[in-house]
Amino acid sequence: MKRSCYLLTASLLAVAPALSRELTEVVVTAEWRDTPLLNQSASTTVLTSAALRERSAQHLEEVLNVIPNLNYASGASRARFFQIRGIGERSQFQEPLNASVGLMVDGIDFSGLSAIGTLFDVAQVEVLRGPQGTLHGANALAGLVNIRSAAPESSPGLRLEATVADYITQALGVVGTGPLAGDELLYRVAVQQYRSDGYYDNDFLRRDDTNERDETTVRARLRWLASATDTVDLSVTLADIDNGYDAFSLDNTRRTLSDQPGRDRQETSAASLTWAASRAALDIETVITLATSDTEYSFDEDWSFVGIAPELEYSSFDRYLRDRDSFSGELRLLSNEQSRLFEGRSDWTVGFYYLGDREDLDREYTYLDGPFNSRYDTDTSAVFGQLDTRLTDHLTLSSGLRLERRRTDYADNNGVAERVAKNLWGARLVLEYQPADGALWYGGISRGYRGNGVNAGILASAGATDDPGQQTLLASLSRFDEETLLNYEVGYKAEALQGRLQGRLALFYMDRDDQQVKGSLVLPRDDGSTAFLDYTNNAARGHNYGLELEIDWLAHEALELYVNLGLLEASFDRYINADGSDLAGRDQAHAPGYQAALGGRLAITRQLYARVDIEARDSFYFSDRHDLRSEAYELVHLRLGWAEADWDIALWARNLADRDYATRGFGSFGNDPRKGYALEPYYQFGEPRSVGLTASYQF
Repeated sequence: MKRSCYLLTASLLAVAPALSRELTEVVVTAEWRDTPLLNQSASTTVLTSAALRERSAQHLEEVLNVIPNLNYASGASRARFFQIRGIGERSQFQEPLNASVGLMVDGIDFSGLSAIGTLFDVAQVEVLRGPQGTLHGANALAGLVNIRSAAPESSPGLRLEATVADYITQALGVVGTGPLAGDELLYRVAVQQYRSDGYYDNDFLRRDDTNERDETTVRARLRWLASATDTVDLSVTLADIDNGYDAFSLDNTRRTLSDQPGRDRQETSAASLTWAASRAALDIETVITLATSDTEYSFDEDWSFVGIAPELEYSSFDRYLRDRDSFSGELRLLSNEQSRLFEGRSDWTVGFYYLGDREDLDREYTYLDGPFNSRYDTDTSAVFGQLDTRLTDHLTLSSGLRLERRRTDYADNNGVAERVAKNLWGARLVLEYQPADGALWYGGISRGYRGNGVNAGILASAGATDDPGQQTLLASLSRFDEETLLNYEVGYKAEALQGRLQGRLALFYMDRDDQQVKGSLVLPRDDGSTAFLDYTNNAARGHNYGLELEIDWLAHEALELYVNLGLLEASFDRYINADGSDLAGRDQAHAPGYQAALGGRLAITRQLYARVDIEARDSFYFSDRHDLRSEAYELVHLRLGWAEADWDIALWARNLADRDYATRGFGSFGNDPRKGYALEPYYQFGEPRSVGLTASYQF
């Protein structure tokens, strides 16, 4: 059998065409200066447009498993929260979000609004691991996810793409690009509509679309080449995400019983304007962004229907309506050949940044006497700088500093009014060594931070119980402090075999001080059901360490292989939670010990190709409050495609083995009145096996 497989592979490689002689260079754009991936002294994964298309990825959640040490939590229609190296949020309800992982789309900050992460006509996805305190500030304690859409092209082009798949999934997209007015003004417009009934059935309502997906994305870009030294880019994004949310079953299956299915909706209008200018003494970059997003997150809290257990049942619905408006402005001054310091050995960058967020929340909840309203305003001002000094022909010292003033104002109709202001700072110091063979060795330390705040839901619930012990506990959890993180990292990047083999390795140790952790209180109601209060608390200390390894190998002109591996150990040094449990030495939540992805693409003929991707993830705790863990799992994805001239047609399958795996889990309460609300685990499951056909035509 092994000999037959070997002969078949050898025969295919013998007849396969010579398609490429070396791997394509990848450039990271999330830094202040565009930097080749192999020259960047940081742990970063980049997924190109070709990789996104060949994985049949509609949304960011469908490529997260390939990225080392990046996990996610759902509890919504899509992956809603990210964790990098074990750090990141897992939920948001009434409380304002204090993001640990930043999400940028075409320069616009969408941290906490990940439903917008659709991937049609995206040039690449970049994930920067580790604190980005110098680059991005408080919203990137753990790292940054950067999505960049495709740029306008100078040659006219038109592309149509259509997909049909299981669960009545249909997608249609169109892209147009080219010159708009001579060679100076270029445009690009991409529009896509994606619809699917989803993979949950509601047995009570006899519907198969209560967890549906209905996603429309419009991206438009203009590039004005005003002169040889000035370029102006305008990007506009319109997103209408109107998904259902009915994903938890009392029976832990994909068959629900809800009589009031929820929604997971986001309507966004956003724009960014970038001016890049080259002058004799320096380069100037200015970025201005505007965004407005209206969201709805609602769900049937009892996951059942009236009449399921008349003696014990309760019926409850919860809806969160958020409107967020944001404005940002950034000015960067960058050195060029004429303005380098220290006899031309030091490149420098200095800049100024402002971000203003205005968020209004309306909550409609069965157990509230009336609607809950709150206003959360955040104003962030920062000054930053970086110096890259060539000490010798092979040694470079990179140093960066960011000083940030962050002020938050919170008020609600429960009479809570709080203002929190804090001066924060982040820094980075890295030594790079590049020997004559072109490899990169680096080692450094970086400091990240995450702002302090108040637990508004706890403050508003101070009078919700007569129990003195509960009242004392609520008072102790009303506020939380800022968190700081020191990241120690060494890495190696190189290519070999005349550019046919590339490897990237990073080892890190992260020391977390006043670590912010998510918790929840369970308060009993008179009817036997329970109320849940989310809050943020500080653990005394925690540490996270591990490695990321990525290898790309062009084994043959027709065979490209890759291996990605993330290893992680993340635990509390000292932490006693609200229940009084000592969690010292316990793994932190959503921090799997390993994540791996491997696969390859084989060009069978000049037109026919095949691709396989295998993903593996270790078990992890769902929460710091209870001991429920996910199961370790492996997923297999296949693609068989035909590409010729302007056509590309592919048959694909995701999760080929139809493996059940959980993306969210609860283990601290019972919600089934048929069982007397006995304590039991509940899971939200990821996508089952899905088979589809995608075709595109380039005019």
